[in-house]
Amino acid sequence: MRASIVISERSGVRYLHFGSRWIQGAMRLQRPWALELDYTRVMMAPLVLRPEPDWPREVLLVGLGAASQLRFLYRHRPGARFTAVEIDERVIATAYRSFKLPEDRGRVRIVVGDAAARVPALRETFDLVLVDGFDARGSAGRLESAAFHAACRERLAPGGFVAVNLLSRSRGVGASVARLREAHGDRVMVLPACASGNTIALAWRDGGPALDPREWSASALSLKRSTGLDLRPTVTRIDGAQALAARA
Repeated sequence: MRASIVISERSGVRYLHFGSRWIQGAMRLQRPWALELDYTRVMMAPLVLRPEPDWPREVLLVGLGAASQLRFLYRHRPGARFTAVEIDERVIATAYRSFKLPEDRGRVRIVVGDAAARVPALRETFDLVLVDGFDARGSAGRLESAAFHAACRERLAPGGFVAVNLLSRSRGVGASVARLREAHGDRVMVLPACASGNTIALAWRDGGPALDPREWSASALSLKRSTGLDLRPTVTRIDGAQALAARA
């Protein structure tokens, strides 16, 4: 039996739930393009590491939810095109009806189905892949398998990034990170956990322009000025994660 889809509103924010109090997505009604939840903002860290104003051009989203990241990138990267893979047609309908999913077939393609099967079948390559797919119990299922991460790696364009939301309500994310590294090798960076308990991991494919870590702060400031998204705290997190890795 599928979980019910519930919409709630509080203090000017609309929330998406899958049959429980856990929040699956959110949208501030007066600023629908903004990223309301902390972890969705942190998943935009590749925009700091690849600060070109026309990057990314092709984006794959695994799990649609409230379409938060799609709306943000749709507004601030007008040249980008989007493919979203979502297993539940009810979520898609809710995103159109209640969360302002753009009705733009020229830029937004929705693929209905299990991403574990759909992503390996895609022929395109993507500059940015955002993996954020969970059921009502907070389980990612096959979407956290090494095989699925390898499929995402194969869909990356040179210089492309994957941002993965790792969420555990009862255990750490060590096993999930190990599977991510099984697919991507040493091209994995795990950021410190968000206040919500989400941990974001980045993986990438070589071939794009390299940005000196000393330039990340300036890149984050430029992103804030152009989009309003302030990832300077995330840059500090990345610097700290890198320092810890260097000492390990």
